Amino acid sequence: MSSRDYVSAPVSESLGLREVILGLSADLDDMREGRISPQDGMARAAVAKQLFNGVRLYLQALKSLEDTARPAGGNRSAISAEEIQ
Repeated sequence: MSSRDYVSAPVSESLGLREVILGLSADLDDMREGRISPQDGMARAAVAKQLFNGVRLYLQALKSLEDTARPAGGNRSAISAEEIQ
């Protein structure tokens, strides 16, 4: 078993990613056994893909904010455009 990633674990738990992955696995089993149609399976996979895309954007935004964050009580002047890039 691989080691647990304690940095991203709180994010994945708060977004319910484990349940999404388990649901996708169940959908694949259901599709293989004929309980749902291939079109239903593809639609559910497309929704999951969009969810994971949103998670990617969320994590990128967090990283961007953390990279530009300043310590509390520091210089409160406005950030210039050059500092952002």
